Amino acid sequence: MSQQPDTQAVKEYLMRLQSRICQRLEAIDGQASFIRDSWERPEGGGGTSRVIAEGAVFEKGGVNFSHVMGDTMPASATAHRPHLAGAPWQAMGVSLVIHPNNPYVPTSHANVRFFIATPKNGDPVYWFGGGYDLTPYYGFEEDCVHWHRTARRACQPFGEMVYSDYKRWCDDYFYLKHRQEPRGVGGLFFDDYNTGDFDQDFAFMQAVGDSYIEAYEPIVRRRMDQPWGEREREFQLYRRGRYVEFNLVYDRGTLFGLQSGGRTESILMSLPPLVRWDYDRRPEPGSDEARLTDHFLTGRDWLEGLDD
Repeated sequence: MSQQPDTQAVKEYLMRLQSRICQRLEAIDGQASFIRDSWERPEGGGGTSRVIAEGAVFEKGGVNFSHVMGDTMPASATAHRPHLAGAPWQAMGVSLVIHPNNPYVPTSHANVRFFIATPKNGDPVYWFGGGYDLTPYYGFEEDCVHWHRTARRACQPFGEMVYSDYKRWCDDYFYLKHRQEPRGVGGLFFDDYNTGDFDQDFAFMQAVGDSYIEAYEPIVRRRMDQPWGEREREFQLYRRGRYVEFNLVYDRGTLFGLQSGGRTESILMSLPPLVRWDYDRRPEPGSDEARLTDHFLTGRDWLEGLDD
């Protein structure tokens, strides 16, 4: 059992993960490439933002790597850890959001992150967090099953209840309280992950990070050539409004980035390029649009009764 956190190994993994995901997404798009934008944070650290836009498949997407540090933990990170207030800290991670052109291709979000703080007269305290979730505009059972099955396989080596616990946490976290509806069909969400065995904890973060593109790519390829029209586009832009509402009101990563003096362009990269809000819009009963909220955005168990 390894107790000593290997910060450099985590950083190297995250940088490789960013590159691998960008390569896979560029291969899917076949037209656009990620631009690379490196930045420095005056308070310490920096990162690299990679952004794709106006592609054949992806309207906008960003895959960020950041490694930032400071002398005092931001309030969003110490809310549950008051004993770390005032401790020097480092945070690193990869965070991504992909907004496709085709309304039949879902938006996806993923991140994996690592925090370490060193309180005065104490040993370093670390934890991992992350996960991924899927936000369809038009739902398909097979896509939801594949997404969750991939997540469950990634979790299986780390405990029988890991997937179900973090699936439930994801459903609870990505929930718009003011709308009383989930943001999407869920996936995984975990935070404060530290079993005391650094090697195992790091391995779990890698399993989650590595499985994201395996979960998402088959769904994109299955839907990206499906015909769509103005009706589907308007509904996509309307539903994107929910995405914006969550990220600006509830998302802890957004709050942490802003509170820690992060780079605003990178933090708000997750927002879609186009969106609309319609007053009191209600889908036609029985329509595909109504089925999104009636059938898919329900927090259901997509793998109930299904073998791996």
